[in-house]
Amino acid sequence: MKPNPVFLKQTPEFWAYVRTVSQEVGYTERGKSVIKIPNIDDVKRAFKNLNLSLAHITSEKDKPTEFGKTLFAYFKYRASVLNNDVQNQLMDKTEAGRAFLDLKKRLNPTCKLPMNKQKGTKKNHAFLTCIVNMLIEAGIQDAPCDYDPRSLTTITHNRMPLRTLARRVDGAFPSVVDPIAIWEIKEYYYTTTFGSRVADGVYETLLDGMERAELQSSTHRKIAHVLFIDDKFTWWVKGRSYLCRIVDLLHMGYVDEVIFGREVLTRLPAIASEWLADYRHSAAFVSGNEA
Repeated sequence: MKPNPVFLKQTPEFWAYVRTVSQEVGYTERGKSVIKIPNIDDVKRAFKNLNLSLAHITSEKDKPTEFGKTLFAYFKYRASVLNNDVQNQLMDKTEAGRAFLDLKKRLNPTCKLPMNKQKGTKKNHAFLTCIVNMLIEAGIQDAPCDYDPRSLTTITHNRMPLRTLARRVDGAFPSVVDPIAIWEIKEYYYTTTFGSRVADGVYETLLDGMERAELQSSTHRKIAHVLFIDDKFTWWVKGRSYLCRIVDLLHMGYVDEVIFGREVLTRLPAIASEWLADYRHSAAFVSGNEA
């Protein structure tokens, strides 16, 4: 999923309203497996409880302002993409395992295919990570790639560190130093509850995105940032409110694209091809300058 351009350039004030309304009204319909669309009456009750003014959302005649129209349009959009699209993209461990085995047989990869961190009967390949690695390897052809960075992402200028991100990412192309793209993978196929580790993963993405935004604003250096997530039980049954937060992060500009579940099979090959074209262009540029 790429962000909807209509909501991509909203102000921090807009996102303050999104978070406040979502928190007070609720992200989901009680007793139903759907994302909630707040209406004006919901917001009135919530703002009354918080002793907040509605002036920026509604006019004196109780009609929505332009700001209010955009706000309610966003809630409708967020619910629609999650209820109708994302829910159907998420896989369970059986589906993900089958996709992994099919790709492994077809691609005959040489990249790392890591195991998960589970024990006993739950120990298996980290399906989504392996799928991501295989598809990237196929898409970038013979270009270098760091599928498992063991150091922090560093941006340089004149061979000196310019910015170093606070967290290690799950992958970087072509290298963790001056990458064209970085990615994170949140797969939770064997979890039975929505624990703090899963919630923390969302906030880690926020931190990475804020640092990347500062980098671009201050230095005009851009790194593509993609988030891959999967497991229907974890994210849809237990964590729908965090899916809302992820869609918010996408439209706040803190991640360039979010790939949900089986979407990885159709979307990642195109992304990897784009990265390869950027890499070849940059390599040719460097080679030309050295000549």
